[in-house]
Amino acid sequence: MAPKVVWLFVFVALYWAYCIFWGIKSARMAKTASDYFIAGRQISLWVFVLAATATSFSGWTFMGHPGLVYRDGFQYAYASFYTITIPFTGVLFLKRQWMLGKRYGYVTPGEMLSDYFQGDAIRILTVAVALLFSIPYLGVQLGASGFLFNVLTDGLVDANFGMWILSLVVLIYVGTGGLRAVAYVDTLQCVLLALGIVITGVIALNHAGGWDALQGGLAKLGASDIGKWGTTKGYGGGDYNAYFAIPGVIQWTAGLGKETPVGGLWTGIMCLTYMFALMGIQSAPAFTMWSFSNNSPKPFAPQQVWASSFGIGLILFFFTAFQGMGAHLLGANGEVTKAGIALAAVLPDLTANKQGGLVPHYFNTIGETVPWLVGLLAVCALAAMQSTGAAYMSTAGGMLTRDLYKRYLNPTASHTTQKLFGRMGVAFIVVAALLVATYSRDALVLLGGLAVAFGFQMWPSLAAVTYIPWITRQGATLGLAAGLLGVIFTETIGATITGGALPWGRWPWTIHSAGWGM
Repeated sequence: MAPKVVWLFVFVALYWAYCIFWGIKSARMAKTASDYFIAGRQISLWVFVLAATATSFSGWTFMGHPGLVYRDGFQYAYASFYTITIPFTGVLFLKRQWMLGKRYGYVTPGEMLSDYFQGDAIRILTVAVALLFSIPYLGVQLGASGFLFNVLTDGLVDANFGMWILSLVVLIYVGTGGLRAVAYVDTLQCVLLALGIVITGVIALNHAGGWDALQGGLAKLGASDIGKWGTTKGYGGGDYNAYFAIPGVIQWTAGLGKETPVGGLWTGIMCLTYMFALMGIQSAPAFTMWSFSNNSPKPFAPQQVWASSFGIGLILFFFTAFQGMGAHLLGANGEVTKAGIALAAVLPDLTANKQGGLVPHYFNTIGETVPWLVGLLAVCALAAMQSTGAAYMSTAGGMLTRDLYKRYLNPTASHTTQKLFGRMGVAFIVVAALLVATYSRDALVLLGGLAVAFGFQMWPSLAAVTYIPWITRQGATLGLAAGLLGVIFTETIGATITGGALPWGRWPWTIHSAGWGM
């Protein structure tokens, strides 16, 4: 067994021990249903700042984001501004939801919305959004963890086997400890997430030969027409290499699958509406429960301004750009290597839509020289993937219990019964996510794109409760339903449902489905 694999198992074992410790400790502290579902409204300032940041920026930020910067260039890197737009949702809604939760004793967003609108349809739709958000999102994250371990162990651990085993530990600590366990594990996961992105960026910069060498290589790449999207051909004010330019404000295309935009997908309006979609992370039902779980509103501002916008923002603008754009100069782009622009050949060619493996390949470049660091980075990536998933598992389990079981089947359910059904809800969500990830990767890709865009459709309902009294029950309920349909029929799943009969493809007019839904 290679030294890096031994170190990998050592660090994972230490990480698991920490997770299970907090699961058991939190289970002992959870005397009532609200203790279990929202940590007894007792989460402290620093725990929330770190936990909410870890929940907002998941394994997608760690593994997927650098891959897309590599695939689409700096035009996609503008999406790093989601470090500002995600917490902007929290700026608007979290404190007011916390006040309502404190005043009226709400545990779930369904309780708050159905109480305000005096109707149960909005409660059911909120649970539907929570499930449609949680299951695919969790499936994508857990699937990625299995893939990561498959790559790092050089095929020793099968991707599906790794995914099920890694998920078992999350199920144990989330199921036993509830949201308090999630919060305390997330504090460590936030630190690991940030540390991992920085170290991986430094590895990329080091392989490129430093800042000046990277700048020189990118300047040569920018002067060429090499790239997935070629050049912008007049869109955006000139004929530039599409890795380095936004292809216009908007393009009136029929959508992916019907018509391909010129010079790349990431027009100005696409970047904006994609960030709308990611704003759905903090307007999703899970974040309402995060707001209820605080003992005061003091943590909201530092989380939104310093941890998210400044801290993670700074890291993404530099270190994920080093990873993504640096990859072109390190062997990951065959055309660049052939043109003599590459600075090294430490990565395999990833141009055939293999960008998802970029980050694990960076880890492998130091496998021989610093094997212990590969183990640490693997745990950083694992923590990033599980941080978001754990919060969605816990909160969706709470909503299934409070909004369906307690509301309709057993209104007098005791605290013990509610905790039991909460744990069963968590298990149901994990198993559903794993089954989809194991047996239907295609369905996972289709559903994964819906998750955050669905969360964004909660905006009008939350605005009604917190700011705009004239939004009616019918308006909020029908608006939410219409928004969900709008998202579905401007995503790939819409074309699949209709057998390709729609006159548009995915994201027509280079507007993201979240924008169409709203």
